[in-house]
Amino acid sequence: MSIASVRLILYVHDVGAVKAFYQTPFALSVTEEIANEWVVLAAGGIDLALHRVGETYRQQPTARAPGSVANAANTTTKLVFATTTDLPGHRQQRQHAGVHVGELKRYAGFA
Repeated sequence: MSIASVRLILYVHDVGAVKAFYQTPFALSVTEEIANEWVVLAAGGIDLALHRVGETYRQQPTARAPGSVANAANTTTKLVFATTTDLPGHRQQRQHAGVHVGELKRYAGFA
């Protein structure tokens, strides 16, 4: 049997805000959408799906806005994107747009 990962689903409080967070800097196209409930973004070889959290969780407080330092520090979920563009330049553009972006990390044996 051959299997492949085709979709990653993130449960979020604000689908629109998280959609904008990923769509704006990475120009991901929308392939499916139900306003304020569900959106699927084409992210290369895998779809990034954003699903609004269930009713039970909607009243629970969130750390801060999507992509904030507080949210980044309170999750073990990390998304990794590959690019052929100028990564330091892209990072600087995101910082100027107000997005918190950590320092670039380089590892021996990886480009």
